[in-house]
Amino acid sequence: MDIDDLKEKLNNLKQDIYRLQSACDLDNKRAKLEQFKDETCKPNFYNSENSTLILQQMKDLASQISKLENIESMLNDAFAYLDLAITENDIESFKEADKLEKILVYKKDKLEIEALLSDEYDSHNAIISIHPGAGGTESQDWAEILYRMYMKWCGKSEYESEILDYQVGEEAGIKSITFLIKGINAYGYLKSEKGVHRLVRISPFDSNKRRHTSFASVEVMPEITDNLTLEINQEDLSIDTFRSSGAGGQNVNKVESAVRIRHIPSGIVVSCQTERSQLQNKENCMKMLKSKLFEYEKRLNEEKKAGIKGEISDISWGNQIRSYVFCPYTLVKDHRTNFEIGNVQGVIDGKIDEFMYEYLKYIKKDDKI
Repeated sequence: MDIDDLKEKLNNLKQDIYRLQSACDLDNKRAKLEQFKDETCKPNFYNSENSTLILQQMKDLASQISKLENIESMLNDAFAYLDLAITENDIESFKEADKLEKILVYKKDKLEIEALLSDEYDSHNAIISIHPGAGGTESQDWAEILYRMYMKWCGKSEYESEILDYQVGEEAGIKSITFLIKGINAYGYLKSEKGVHRLVRISPFDSNKRRHTSFASVEVMPEITDNLTLEINQEDLSIDTFRSSGAGGQNVNKVESAVRIRHIPSGIVVSCQTERSQLQNKENCMKMLKSKLFEYEKRLNEEKKAGIKGEISDISWGNQIRSYVFCPYTLVKDHRTNFEIGNVQGVIDGKIDEFMYEYLKYIKKDDKI
């Protein structure tokens, strides 16, 4: 039993955890949660416009507070086991303290990353759209691979997902897909994925087994559900209905349940055909439009501040943020942070957390957001 070494590790962890609690403003979070609880006790609270938002904020705060309190409780348990190991010369207590120390290191690292998620909309759900680049079937297949990658990441991270719009490829893959990822800090993590993703591999669609390069664009926006001051004039909207093109029930391809909305001043177009009801599809479209308009206005303001002229345009193909290389070697590299991993298949299977963490540290370090 190396008592002195373990004691030093736990003392260092203690300092790090208390520093994290201070950085996350734990006392202020507790006070804010109590204020929200007082709000829920007021007459007619559940009939007010802000009730849903306040309840969601309470849920988020309670989750954040619980994480910070649980890690402190686990630290106290580790010290208690260490004291038993010292006073009773108990090897089992030492093993338990050592086990808790390793768990605490993991939890502390996770909390340090979450402490970076301090921007206004980081805690929101995320709306993601994936569009293949030029290249037909090959790039459409790559777009579907990226979608599966994010679904696998959701499963590992315990986030929920919901498809808002889906257009299947002619031979394989997808022409486009828009989906919602629900959970605390979903947007904060996934904003790292915004940009062009490049794939290099031996194409399964090439009978000559030649190497192909494909591109797909990933768009990430926060879901805007609060009382954001963003007016949408109905006269600025062009709304079309059409028959859904995907597989589905009897309603699909027989009734014009799919909806497409174009915001005329900005040129932004959104569509939804995943629901059987035209009304539900329209509601999803408005949800996507509000988030896209928010992102549009944000980028426009940033360009004005920087003195940049010209219209906001889509990300151009070739300006990739990340490359996934299967041949002639295996490598995934983020071109913003220069972080790279050789296990391409692991990344495709949803192990993208390290890329997210490196990006969050990168933008905070350089104060880019």
